[in-house]
Amino acid sequence: MTPASTIAVAQFVPGHDRDENIAQITELAERAVERGASFVIFPEYSSYFTATMGEDWVTAAEPLDGPFVQALTSLAQRLRIHVAAGMLQSSEEDNRFWNTLVAIAPTGAIVATYSKQHLYDAFGQRESDWVIPGSIAAPQTFAWEGFTVGLQTCYDIRFPEVSRRLVDAGANLIVVPAEWVRGPLKEYHWRTLLTARAIENTVFVAAADHAPPIGVGNSMVVDPMGVELVTIGERTDVAVAHIEHARLDEVRATNPALSLRRYGVHPLEER
Repeated sequence: MTPASTIAVAQFVPGHDRDENIAQITELAERAVERGASFVIFPEYSSYFTATMGEDWVTAAEPLDGPFVQALTSLAQRLRIHVAAGMLQSSEEDNRFWNTLVAIAPTGAIVATYSKQHLYDAFGQRESDWVIPGSIAAPQTFAWEGFTVGLQTCYDIRFPEVSRRLVDAGANLIVVPAEWVRGPLKEYHWRTLLTARAIENTVFVAAADHAPPIGVGNSMVVDPMGVELVTIGERTDVAVAHIEHARLDEVRATNPALSLRRYGVHPLEER
């Protein structure tokens, strides 16, 4: 037997009450820790969410030292875990904000942030009306129990170069907080894209979505061979998976796709 690390994806329905969202995050984090997790991933827009994006979202946006991140910091310190979650980060623009992920260590330190780069201007939605796209900067990664963790958000998963760039920066575990909106074939897309990113990069992928009725749910952890280790389904809950470094080595020995590649990833001009 080889040592395993225990990761959890947490699925719930964030709402317009930040304190209630924090209460749900706290309850789910405690449940994950009871099941052995030392890293818990929460969805995109965990700090605030309503069915229609508008001025209230701008008002609800906070700085990285605001109450939402402070609550996550206290939670990570108390439970001695890593936490990653999506939030509305305030900006200097009057009518827009950043869609930001924040990752916090058990010390309470912010170890990485990521602002969503590919905004959801698709399937009849216009996220860019309210959200500022993240800049194309060097990926931020952080260490967790020997894994190197990279961050991306929801719609980013449709762009394989985002994951590949994280892998080029050393990531072997990619976490994907999301609010994957339901619709025709959308659940199929979700599962297919997450699995593809795991297989083509030979990495673990841990994705946390909103529970229905707006999100598709199906938060999951996928291994480097594309195996769904755990999946939640449609409920508010946490799912815990045990992941091993040895599995990475085993899969990469069988499928050395990264070492056989002949193309690199280079960002386009900022736009």
